[in-house]
Amino acid sequence: MKVSHITNVDKFFEVIDKCEGKVELVTGEGDRLNLKSKLTQYVSLANIFSNGEIPELEILAYEKEDIDKLINFMINN
Repeated sequence: MKVSHITNVDKFFEVIDKCEGKVELVTGEGDRLNLKSKLTQYVSLANIFSNGEIPELEILAYEKEDIDKLINFMINN
């Protein structure tokens, strides 16, 4: 799923942390990085946004409940 215009990055990571299954960031090169890893969150996303907003990312979630959490975040935030 593509997510865009994430302005509340802290809340986004809170939602990721609450996911039960794997949640991965898909890079432009097709690599998949584990977004539940704090190291990945800080290192990889620091390169994606520079002004406090994440313009667009592609993420994969494997559990339906996790997908629902992410969709809910995108709709309500």
